[in-house]
Amino acid sequence: QLQLVESGGDLVQAGGSLRLSCAASVSIFSFKTMAWYRLAPGKQRELVATITPGGNTYYEDFVKGRFTIARDNARNTVYLQMNSLKPEDAAVYYCNTVPWVVVANEGPYWGQGTQVTVSS
Repeated sequence: QLQLVESGGDLVQAGGSLRLSCAASVSIFSFKTMAWYRLAPGKQRELVATITPGGNTYYEDFVKGRFTIARDNARNTVYLQMNSLKPEDAAVYYCNTVPWVVVANEGPYWGQGTQVTVSS
C-alpha cells in the first residue's frame, strides 16, 4: 500500500534548524525524483527542493543556501535539512514524487505532512 510518512517538524526560533524525514512504503520511490513541497495558510502548495535518484538536486531560490535535500535509497527515505529558518518558512511540509503521485480514480496522493513553525 502506498504511503509517504513525513516527520521531524517542530516549533523552532528563527535562525534555528530542523531535519525532516520522509519514509516511503514502496521501493519504487528509489527510482523516482523526489521532492519536498510546503503549504502555508492562505497560499498554494509550492515546491521547495528536488532530488533525482542519482542525487542531483534543485532548490527554489527562497531556500537555496539554507536547505539541503538528501535521500537514502536503501531506506526509501528522503530528508530535508533546514538551517537558518525564517518565519516565512512556516508551513506544513510534504514529500512526494515529481510530479506528485496521482492515484487512479482517487486523484493526487499526499501524506499527512509535518508542521514546521518558526517563531520570530
